[in-house]
Amino acid sequence: MRETLTWPVPLRTIPPRLAASSMSESSRIPVRPLVLLATAGFASTAATRVADPLIPQLVAEFGTTAGAASIVATAFTVSYGLTQIACGPLGDHFGKYRMVVVATLLSALAAGSTAFVDSLPALALARFISGATMGAIIPLAIGWLGDVTPYDQRQPVLARFLSGQISGIVFGQIFGGIFGDTLGWRGIFVLFAGLYLVVAALLFNELRSPRVVDARSSGHVGGTAARYFAILGLKKAQKLLTFAMVEGFFFFGALVYFGAALHERFGLRFIVVGLYLACFGLGGLLFSVAVKLWVRLGQRGMVLAGGAMIFVAFAIAAATPVAWPFAPVLTACGCGFYMMHNTLQVHITQMAPHARGLAISLFAFCFFLAQSAGVATMGRLVDTIGYAPVFAGSGLLLLMLSLVFRAYLGKEGG
Repeated sequence: MRETLTWPVPLRTIPPRLAASSMSESSRIPVRPLVLLATAGFASTAATRVADPLIPQLVAEFGTTAGAASIVATAFTVSYGLTQIACGPLGDHFGKYRMVVVATLLSALAAGSTAFVDSLPALALARFISGATMGAIIPLAIGWLGDVTPYDQRQPVLARFLSGQISGIVFGQIFGGIFGDTLGWRGIFVLFAGLYLVVAALLFNELRSPRVVDARSSGHVGGTAARYFAILGLKKAQKLLTFAMVEGFFFFGALVYFGAALHERFGLRFIVVGLYLACFGLGGLLFSVAVKLWVRLGQRGMVLAGGAMIFVAFAIAAATPVAWPFAPVLTACGCGFYMMHNTLQVHITQMAPHARGLAISLFAFCFFLAQSAGVATMGRLVDTIGYAPVFAGSGLLLLMLSLVFRAYLGKEGG
């Protein structure tokens, strides 16, 4: 029996006239808004992952350990996750595309202010604020695309949107390495402030065009808590959100320390560390470019293949006595992760289609809080037992997750 939601505060979904114009014709995919949203996603993920190759530099500059310096990444992801609780209902109420424009502009201000801090606690605070402003961009962009794209075309469309995010990972990590060796981390955030300003202007201009249909609900934002609990009451939501939390905890909890491992174990310069870490994004781009090929495996096949790739890659990272295998390892991690994560995102968009903004925000909230908890937990483990057990154990648990998720998809007809 299909589960349904009964909202304590009524929500007006996409008006019939707009729904017909935006979703009835399968060929009417929002290409230009998709490109601009992907660009905003590029800026968001670039700013998110830029801290990974900077951890060794922060260790040296502030005289601390890799686990302690990871507070810069943890503060960002905690804030990124917490802000989802607010941005989801605001997106449903005021329009998801509009909220992306506002969030992008605020992100420019937050990134610019980060360049002027002078201590590790101040940097952590600035990253916390940045996480709050950047947290709305990607989940609300996905929600908007879910509103205007038919379900049978949603996976390839979301994969194309992911290409912007993945490119941001590549360039963010490369920028982190380059500026770690040349201008320092302050110059990075000045560049990001300028990038966000340009993207905000382009998004605002597109918002004024007839190509953007930005549906809004008539519900009150004050009823948000009751709506979130209504979604959490769905068994499907409980399972999908659990998958997201386990994925975020173990995958990114371990991945953040790949850069520190490369620097400490092999003595690599920051720019070389950044280039290695960029291979993760290249693997994601491999998934995005060849998404039509991967889709032929079916969702269950993609999830199993992705989990197997991650397991093998993490095992090699744990055992290799030389640095060069990290290039194919991180490439495999990128491709394998997005094979699992993109499939999970597609199902999240249908978790509560009558309040897609809330549902996706709840997903992002759980994913990023689990990710931040994973970074903090793995940081303590790295400082006590070392990198190899953390990488190997995380890879094994992610393989187990892929098997459980694959079984779930079999029951759901994935």
